Formats: sequence, C-alpha cells, structure tokens
Amino acid sequence: MKNIKEREELAALLFAAPQGGPAADAAYWEAHYPGRALPGGAVVTRLGPSPTGFVHLGNLFMATINRRLARQSGGVFYLRIEDTDQKREVEGAVPTLIESLAYFGIDFDEGVRLENGAAAEHGSYGPYFQSARRAIYHAFARKLLLEGKAYPCFLTEEEITQIREEQERNKRLPGIYGTYAKWRNAEFEEVEKRIRAGEPWVLRLDADAAWEAGETVPFTDGIRGGITFPRNVLDVVILKADGLPTYHFAHAVDDHLMGTTQVVRGEEWLSSVPIHLMLFAALGFAAPAYCHTALLMKIDEETGVKRKLSKRSDPELALSYYISEGYHPKAMEEYLLTVLNSNYEEWRLANPGADNEDFTVTTEKMGVSGILFDLQKLEDVSRDTLLTLPSKELAEFMIGWARARDAEDGTEIADVYTVQRDTLEKALDVGRGGEKPRKDLAYARQIAAFIGYFFDEFFRMEDPLPENIPEAEAEALLKDYLASYDHSDDRDMWFEKIRGIAEAHGYAPKPKDYKKEPERWKGHVGDVSAVIRRALTGRLNAPDIWEIQQILGERRVRERLTPRTA
Repeated sequence: MKNIKEREELAALLFAAPQGGPAADAAYWEAHYPGRALPGGAVVTRLGPSPTGFVHLGNLFMATINRRLARQSGGVFYLRIEDTDQKREVEGAVPTLIESLAYFGIDFDEGVRLENGAAAEHGSYGPYFQSARRAIYHAFARKLLLEGKAYPCFLTEEEITQIREEQERNKRLPGIYGTYAKWRNAEFEEVEKRIRAGEPWVLRLDADAAWEAGETVPFTDGIRGGITFPRNVLDVVILKADGLPTYHFAHAVDDHLMGTTQVVRGEEWLSSVPIHLMLFAALGFAAPAYCHTALLMKIDEETGVKRKLSKRSDPELALSYYISEGYHPKAMEEYLLTVLNSNYEEWRLANPGADNEDFTVTTEKMGVSGILFDLQKLEDVSRDTLLTLPSKELAEFMIGWARARDAEDGTEIADVYTVQRDTLEKALDVGRGGEKPRKDLAYARQIAAFIGYFFDEFFRMEDPLPENIPEAEAEALLKDYLASYDHSDDRDMWFEKIRGIAEAHGYAPKPKDYKKEPERWKGHVGDVSAVIRRALTGRLNAPDIWEIQQILGERRVRERLTPRTA
C-alpha cells in the first residue's frame, strides 16, 4: 500500500482515535514527555523486569550496575515493569520484586514503588507499567504505518509453520521477509476486507522500508567495544494480536520517551541489537548506549566445568535464597562489585576503610566472558564485611532476619533477640576483636546457630563428652569446678583454678608433658576445659569459656552446671 490515502484509511481502521483525538498522534506523546533537565554527563538507566514471580540474581546484578551508573553521574534510575506478555504474569510478583531488591538496598528515583504493600507509581514519565501504555504504542505504530514502514499481517500459525518448514528444507534463514512476507505489499481492498471481517492481525515492521542500512551494521557496545552485525532482514512483529506491543517495540518507544541514555542488559540480548537499531532508526529516535554484560556462571560440581546458572538446578540463582540464609546487603554489594569491575578488589585493598560508594563503576572494566558467581568467595567477602559492622547494627540486622523467619516458620526468635538485646550484642561481638578476629560466620542463619547457646530458649546439648571421659568423671569435674567458681575472677585466676582441678584429677598440666608421657595422664587439661565448655554451650568447640561466662552471667552459668552435679 504505497498510496498515502489508503494508509490513512487503514490507520483509521486499525487505530481508532481515543476521546480527545490528539493522543492518537506520536507528536502528542513527544510533547507530553519533554527531555530531562539533567547535568551534563548524567546517565538515565532503568530496570525493566517482567513480573513472572521469580526474582533472580540477574535482577540484583543489573539493578546494582544501573543504580551505580545513574547515581554516581547525578542521573536517574527508574523501575519500569515490562508486563506486555500477560500470559507469564504472576499475581503479587511486582511487590515481591521490589521488596526483594529493597532488602539489598536497591531503591529507585522514580517508577514503580511500594505504598502500604501495593505497587504505586512516582514520576513524570509514567505510566511505568507497559500494559498501561497501550495508547502510546498505538500512536507510534500508527506513525510507522502512515510512513509505509509497517503493515498488518494476517498469516496464521499454520501458515507460519509451513513457511518455516519450507525454509528449513531449503536451508534458508527462518522468519518472515522478502517473498515470505506475503502481506507486505497486499492490495488495500483485501486488507480492508479482512480487518472489517474481524480477522486477527499483527503489525509487522517492513525491514526493507524501515531504514537505509547496508549489508552490515556497525555497533559500539559499552562493554565489548566495536562489533559488526549482519543487517536485520526480518519483518519483526511490533504489535501482537492482542494489541499489546512486543518487547522489541515497547522498549524502543519507552526508552526514547523516558529519556533512557544507557541500557545495561545480559549478553543473551546481543543478537537482538540489529532489530533494536532498526526500530530506533525507523522511529527516528537516537538509540541509547547498549552495554551487554557477560552471563552469570558457576563451576558445575559434577563436571568441574563453568556453566550458566540455572533456575532449575541452582537454588542460589533465586534472591530468596540469600534473603532466607541472611546474607547482609553490604556483603552482597561488596561481592557484586568484585565481579562487576575488575579493578574493585585492588581499590578495596588500597582503601580498606572506605565506603564503596567512593568507588566509580565503569562499563569499560566489566568482563566480556562468563562471570563466575562463586558462593565460597561470597562467604569469604561476607565474613570480612560482617567484621566491619558495629554489634548494634549487626544485632538490628539479626532481629530483622529473625522476624522474617518467624513469619515463615512460626518461631519466636526475633522476640527472644529483642528482649535480650544486650546479650545478643555481646554474643555477636565474641571473637571479633584482636589482631586475629574470627572469620567463620558469613550469614544470619549460620550466626543464629552459632550464638544459640547464649539464650536458654535455644540451648541444646549437641555434642557427646570426649571419648576418654566417662559421665561420672565429667560430673566430678563439674562439681569441683562449680565449687570453685567465682564470677568475679579475671581470666588468669579462672584458668589457674581449671588447671588446679585438672591436676587434682590426674590430667596433664602442660601440653608438652602430656605429649612426652601420655600414659601417665588421663588426658590433657584441654579435656577438662572441654567438659566445662560442653556444660555451658552444649558443644565441645566454642569460643573462650571465660568470655562466654561473662556474657551468660553468674545465674545462668550456675544453672547450667548444677544439674550435672546431682
């Protein structure tokens, strides 16, 4: 349909003007969304997830990058919900997404937010739900139709399947293009008849008319540098039969109107670049800077080979895994920065006490091959990060984590922590000071298990006695220890008493004597300490007994020792 009058009639059939008329024109929306007034060099980024209900590590990874790039440049970071594929939408997915990202400190300057637990929109460039922008997409689709760059296509699924099978037999590029695009130059009368008859249609972009490109398309990726792609020849769908846009079309329109300057996305989208550049050119828009990150990978435990993280096989792909285990947001951010920019670890070594907000993220320092997400490395980073947190802040985090677990499991851990806040803070500080602080606690669930014995509600006898000490002997040792116990003893006085009890019961006073003539002794003085440690903590391995006693207090120390002296 080369005749402009026919295209106008066709546009009137396909896109009935809404009340008010002007909103059917692309120019109306261009004026409705003016350019952003931002300082020079400011970057506008977005996170554009689909509300499928599965919030994954990739969402956090992309959010971390985009938030950094925007904030450090004085720009804008916004959340847009890309919900045009309504078959995949899951109820409650948007609040879950926002809450999960908020746990890790991800907030947005505009877009979709939570108000009283429900999704709400803030900002001058909305709606931020794509499903609510149908009139906008139709206006720009109408523009392409009027310019002869788009056409309605009535191919059925059966016809498309037949075309694909023929292409496979003839070893041709699969898709609708050239002679396979039978509706590209259809007669107006035939198209009009089918539309009036109510036949379903999709709107396709005419790849030959959309832009003037050569056989190849040069492209500069913000991470990968210069790349050359073959020109796109496919007549891609821009409006589906339900009237909603495809991802390709919607993102081009929205990124332009919302002023997005930089799009950071996974490398799985790299092959779509020719289509997207074609769409921007056809619409007359300047394309944003595209940056394609490497895929998140892991080392397969069975094969030892690096592979892509899988929703089906890897629970650590879900953000809920890290929230449930209780990884601290600062630890996760610190680790993500190490995999995000190759120079971050060097910067951290040179600036051990600095806030990581002082580090400038750049796309040039992002890797182009698979990004290895290493849980062990995350735990190492987390241990170091937790050591930097004051006990009051760590206690607040533990109470928040416990409250969430209580809601899920029906437990009352948070209440215990809250009532015994002083004990909690002291317990969290055990072993964290000195030149060689302990580094064996990485996340809240692990910490909760470790400090459980400080609270009577969680105290359990977990370990058996040392093999060389029978029950009666243990009771005798504890009886003597309790008789000599004075809560005001300092560390040295306390240890002298334990050594005296050990000698009185025939245990080696010094390690070197025990090693030279072990047959002379029942065991080592450490075995006596182990019996006391077990009585107080339920475990044979625990931090310094004297410090534990100071935190437990005299009453609880005596209570835990007394039943074992009967």
